[in-house]
Amino acid sequence: MRRATYAVLDAAYAAGVRWIDVARSYGRAEEFLAGWLARREHHDLTISSKWGYTYVGAWRMDAAMHEVKEHSASSFSRQWSESRALLGSAINLYQVHSLTVDSPLFTDEPLQRALSALGDDGVRVGFSTSGPRQGEVIRRAFDLQVAGRPIFTAVQSTWNVLEPSAGRALAEAHAAGNLVLVKETLANGRLVVAPPAVLGRIAARHGVGPDAVAVAAVLARPWADVVLVGPASPAQLSSNLGATGLNLADGELRALATLAETPGEYWGRRSSLHWR
Repeated sequence: MRRATYAVLDAAYAAGVRWIDVARSYGRAEEFLAGWLARREHHDLTISSKWGYTYVGAWRMDAAMHEVKEHSASSFSRQWSESRALLGSAINLYQVHSLTVDSPLFTDEPLQRALSALGDDGVRVGFSTSGPRQGEVIRRAFDLQVAGRPIFTAVQSTWNVLEPSAGRALAEAHAAGNLVLVKETLANGRLVVAPPAVLGRIAARHGVGPDAVAVAAVLARPWADVVLVGPASPAQLSSNLGATGLNLADGELRALATLAETPGEYWGRRSSLHWR
């Protein structure tokens, strides 16, 4: 796994990718990244990570539970220390992992103050979102302040051609000067494993894979500052990066917009996907 990770990171760097996003709950992702950084000594990268989940799956696909979520001041303190121990000052952005409307963060003032204090150390503070109410979470989180200063200046949300419901809130966040990262651009693989017919036709027309078209649709959003992909091999990375040379016509973007599902349908189906 370490060798495979290094191969993808080397290929990404060679291709011009300069942003790497990890999380405490992504298995040994921070550890692998720290080892790669120490070996390669690249100094022109932006590194983002997340706290809020602890991986407990023990590398078993059939584990009863894969992650434990806890948005508390003690969890933040522990996981920030763990992230810093591995990545040191390389962390540019630290994010609350999967902030939802029911998160205790919204009423936990000590936690809010602790997060705000990261800015004093030059670390940008953000949050990621999941679920059918992403737009509500985005607007509510950006309203949070400590001593008259916003806690968050970055958001990482799901947006893809099947689930575009957060688009308006993300556009508002971008217009207000916040950084917008887009995740799950391939809908957890759904747009590649079984691409909708319209997506397949557009891909064939351009001579690329359906993944490139799906990512290009995100790149076409003027509010998308950083578009994330999660390739497991250099070959997958190369296919994903085909999106960077792809300019979708307005008619093609309108055709892709017809694929949108209701948020409830999308997230209900997502929750039924098998752990990979």
